[in-house]
Amino acid sequence: MEGSAAAEALIPLFQLGTVLNQDQAGRRITLLGSISSQPALLTMERAAFPSDPSTLSTFHSALANVANLGANDIYAWYLANLSPIASAPDLKLNLVYPCTDAHIKKYSPQTVRVVTETPETYARYVRPYMQHKREKGRLDWVYNITEGRKEQEDIILRESRDLGKDPEGFLLLPDMNWDRKTMASLRILGLVERHDLWSLRDLKKSDVPWLKGVQEKIMEAVERIYGVEKDLLKLYVHYQPTYYHFHIHITSTQHEPSATQAVLKAFSLPNLIAQLESLFSPSASLADTTLTYTMGDASELWTEVFSPLKEGKKPHQGSATEVPSE
Repeated sequence: MEGSAAAEALIPLFQLGTVLNQDQAGRRITLLGSISSQPALLTMERAAFPSDPSTLSTFHSALANVANLGANDIYAWYLANLSPIASAPDLKLNLVYPCTDAHIKKYSPQTVRVVTETPETYARYVRPYMQHKREKGRLDWVYNITEGRKEQEDIILRESRDLGKDPEGFLLLPDMNWDRKTMASLRILGLVERHDLWSLRDLKKSDVPWLKGVQEKIMEAVERIYGVEKDLLKLYVHYQPTYYHFHIHITSTQHEPSATQAVLKAFSLPNLIAQLESLFSPSASLADTTLTYTMGDASELWTEVFSPLKEGKKPHQGSATEVPSE
C-alpha cells in the first residue's frame, strides 16, 4: 500500500516539457517532462470501453457536446465528450440508422479466410454478386456526393468538367472515420465519377495515364491543404471493397495500420499501376488475373461461393444479400 501511494503521488508532480510522440491514431501519447527536476517520461493511453450491459445501456446518455460532422443517407458521424467539462472532443462517433443485417455482420467478429479468385471464378460468381450489390439504390449515397446533392461542404478537392459525369473526374472528402484534425490519423476518401469502374478488377492497362494523374493530383492536394508531404501518404484500394463504386483510400504513414490496411486486403495504388503497366495489351484488365485476398467467414461471398468451392461443391448463385467487410 505504501509503495502504491508513493507511486500515485508522482503523477501530480509531473511537469510537462514537450510532446515526444503520439500514436494509435491519437489514443496514446508520450510526454517528456520532469518530476522534482529529474527527467521523466509519461505515456498516457485511453482505457478500453466498458463491456458490461448495465454500463453500456446508459453510456450514450452521458455523452456531452455531441456535434454532427456530416450525414448521408443512413450514415452520420459526430464528435463528442465523455465529460461535459472537457475542452476538446475525446470521442468520434459513427451512426448507421437504420442498420441492416449486412451491417451487423460487417461489424461482428469474424474469422478471416484467405481465398484465391481466378478469372473464371470472378466472371462466373463474383461479378454477378457485384452486380446485385449495385442494384436497388445501394449506391445512392455515393451518387448523392458525386452528383452534388450531399456533403458538398466537406469536399476537399473536385476535379470535374461535368458534375458527376466526367469520365476523368474525381473528388476528395474526409473519411467518416477521421476526426478531421489529427494529422497522424489522417484518412481521406477519393471517389471517381466513372460508373463503369466497380472495383480494381475493372481497371485496364489503358487506364494507367488517368490513374497516374489522379494519384499525383491527390498527393498534391493533400500536401497543399494539410501540409502532409507526398512521401508520408499511402494510397490504396480494397478488394473486396465495401461498396462497388471505385474509390481510393488515402492515409498518413503515421497512422498505425488497422485490419483494413492489412496485407491481402489493401492493394497499394502505385503497385496496381505497375501491375497494369505489365499487362500485354491496352484492353487487358485485372479481371484477367488471379487475385489472392482475405474475407470474413460471415461474408456471403464466403458462405455462398468460396466455402462451397473449398468443399468441392457448386457455389450458390443469385442469392447474395450483403456487402463484404472492408
